[in-house]
Amino acid sequence: MLRRASLPHRKTSRRSFVAAALLLAFAAPAAPAVAADSPGRSAVETPAPTTRQPLGTKTLHLVDTSRPDPWKPSAGHRELMVSLWYPALPSRAGRAPYMSAALSKAMLGSDVLSGVRTHAVAGARPAPVARPLVVLSPGFQMSRLTLTALGEDLASRGYAVAALDHTYEAPVEFPGGRIEPCLICEKPDLDAVVRNRAQDIRFLLDRLTGPGSELRVDRHRIAVVGHSIGGASAVETMREDPRVDAAVNLDGDFFLDPPAKGLNRPVLLLGAQRGRDTEDSRGDWERNWSHLTGWKRWLDVPDGGHMTFTDVPWIVDRFGRPAQIPPEQVPGQFGTLGGARATALTRAYVAAFLDRQLRGRPSPLLDRPSTAYPEVTILK
Repeated sequence: MLRRASLPHRKTSRRSFVAAALLLAFAAPAAPAVAADSPGRSAVETPAPTTRQPLGTKTLHLVDTSRPDPWKPSAGHRELMVSLWYPALPSRAGRAPYMSAALSKAMLGSDVLSGVRTHAVAGARPAPVARPLVVLSPGFQMSRLTLTALGEDLASRGYAVAALDHTYEAPVEFPGGRIEPCLICEKPDLDAVVRNRAQDIRFLLDRLTGPGSELRVDRHRIAVVGHSIGGASAVETMREDPRVDAAVNLDGDFFLDPPAKGLNRPVLLLGAQRGRDTEDSRGDWERNWSHLTGWKRWLDVPDGGHMTFTDVPWIVDRFGRPAQIPPEQVPGQFGTLGGARATALTRAYVAAFLDRQLRGRPSPLLDRPSTAYPEVTILK
């Protein structure tokens, strides 16, 4: 039997098993991908970043030799795949693809995303300045690459960004084309998922702040941002690791409560439809609010959905939302907010929080309602 936090009631199906609707949606043939090099045709692009800062990207294959894989001990040491985005020196090289055809098929049943191009140049030389570091953790069953629009935007604003996959919690592609499936999707222990993700993130911080790091980072300015259970993992990592200065939870239930004595570091809760006066909407965050004893803010997007804070809205806008999605899942997963607005508000509020906490730059977005983003409500 699953533990209490993993019971398949409405809260868990909406906040944790969020990729099921997306996988189902694209299981049937979807709109054909646009080939990046097709004569006379423009490639589909990820949403343009806020600034014109040149961007670079790298992919890392990391092995944590200090522990076996918790979900597949027979696989040996824990392996992780990481995407880096960072301010780069100008380059004339081509921009990196969003996702390989093989991974797109593994995730969605279609190669529809293989024709999408990002705004970062693979292997571009990083600009020679140490940057605040932001780690991104995706939702359960979701690829790290579904946080690309946010990652590229933060890099365009001067952050070094690292998004990691949590192996066996979603399809993950390793060097040589090896794709490992989601092994725990049927019966996950979500409390254990959060604990293990915190270990993954801490190992990544060791790598990126230690000797031989692939990025120049300011080890004294670090934040973790996560979607869904990745948001719970961001807060848990900050609880465990004093190197983490701030955390953002994008519509994720906590699963592991913060310590009773309180967590005295900054936390941003940015959710969708959590302003309703119901246990499912407010209960989890209400119960944990008093344990967040540092700077904190609770923002809500009433017209958004659980996927609002990922790349899914703009993907759906571009390629369509197939009829295979169960109608009862559409309101909770997608809301009524379009992809352009979903991307814009997610970027704006996450950046405002990080600028305040890592750079000391106050923003009115976090203190009062904004006419630029009327979709966002300040609840607490």
